[in-house]
Amino acid sequence: MDFQKDVGLLEISLVSLFFILYFLYLFRLYQINPIIKVNLKSILFKLILRTTFFTLLILSLLGPNFGIKEEKVDVVGKDIMIAVDLSESMNANDIQPSRIEKVKFEIKKIIDEFSGGRIGIIMFSGEAFVQCPLTYDKNALNLFVETLNTELVPNSGTDFGPPLELGLSKLQDEKSGDKDLKSKIIILFSDGEDFGEETDESIKKIKENSLKLYSVGIGTPEGSNIFDNYGNLKKDKEGNIVISKLNSISLKETANKTGGKYYEISKNVNEINQMISDIKNIKGDVVDQQISNISENKYFYFLLCALILVIIDFIFVSKIISL
Repeated sequence: MDFQKDVGLLEISLVSLFFILYFLYLFRLYQINPIIKVNLKSILFKLILRTTFFTLLILSLLGPNFGIKEEKVDVVGKDIMIAVDLSESMNANDIQPSRIEKVKFEIKKIIDEFSGGRIGIIMFSGEAFVQCPLTYDKNALNLFVETLNTELVPNSGTDFGPPLELGLSKLQDEKSGDKDLKSKIIILFSDGEDFGEETDESIKKIKENSLKLYSVGIGTPEGSNIFDNYGNLKKDKEGNIVISKLNSISLKETANKTGGKYYEISKNVNEINQMISDIKNIKGDVVDQQISNISENKYFYFLLCALILVIIDFIFVSKIISL
């Protein structure tokens, strides 16, 4: 047997008050004993009876648990695929310390907030690859996030089509069956314009499956220089220094076409918390069932026994004073 709560100030106060008052009661009987003879057996009987029902009352307050029963508990969650743009422009530092590092920080926040669901990671630029499949393992996810960098994928221009197509296929797993994907979500992190030619087809499939698509723009309209891995400024073919700016138009269009939303991370704005709140408002699906062993609060039995003893105390009055 265990208890739902520990002994607290209320219980200690009640016990202390009981013993103080009963001590005063016994002391009063002791004082009158030389004048009027006190029946010691009756006093002892009353003391045991009252201590017993008072103890039962205190135990009922603590919520005694015993007896195990099995219950099926539905695990409700969401499946989230996070697609991260790893083009060279993500090394720009208009968002400190850099765009990619800021995205990694925000992804870890998302992982922490949705511990009850599965999360996967897709990395992309011109092509898309699964870096981490859908998983409940948050420690593994955080390790994969930490390794994200712009050298992991070939840089040939940003294309939203491959990550959206890949994200949709991974969310349409064997558990989905013929159901729509209302509780399944793609989050697209990028800073640039979409140069892909098949993005519209991917968006159409996403919309047909009622899947939620949220896009997140990272960067500033002013932009900044891009440094290569050797610390040199990136230049175009004409030798001009490249300035990478946030181009939110494609990201907004991509989200709007699927009924999703666009969010932004810039110097003065960070809408990730708003996105997390919006995702939490989406009703999740039952993703698993677990058998839980639950012990029941049996305070009623203790309370009933205490009340019976109280009634006995009032009905069967023993004489404690002999005339």
